[in-house]
Amino acid sequence: MDKLKQLFWLLIFSYLGEILSLIISRFVTIPGSVIGMVILFLALHFNILPIEKVDDVGTWLTDNMAFLFVPAGVGLMTQFEVLGGNVWWQLLIILFVTTALMMWCVGTVVQKQIDKRQNKGAKK
Repeated sequence: MDKLKQLFWLLIFSYLGEILSLIISRFVTIPGSVIGMVILFLALHFNILPIEKVDDVGTWLTDNMAFLFVPAGVGLMTQFEVLGGNVWWQLLIILFVTTALMMWCVGTVVQKQIDKRQNKGAKK
């Protein structure tokens, strides 16, 4: 019964995200699942929802994440003729450019945090 309660909490936040997504869809399109995850993160971060209320089900979901990606992979394979045409090189360019940008952004943020901590240590 405890696992059902934990699943209930996750579904509540997912449902809240879907509702908010519908409300803000006139201004910006953000998937409800993303909004729900952000709300769940904030609730956990600010101790509105204790981690114990979602820990077991959350661990189970992350342990079985590969299994949950199977439908998305099958969906891609059903559209293989679209992806296999002249689109593949565009996807490769997008893949490399976004990967390079993400690596640059993460590297910059991490380096600034390291410099910030070293400067704090030097001031003491």
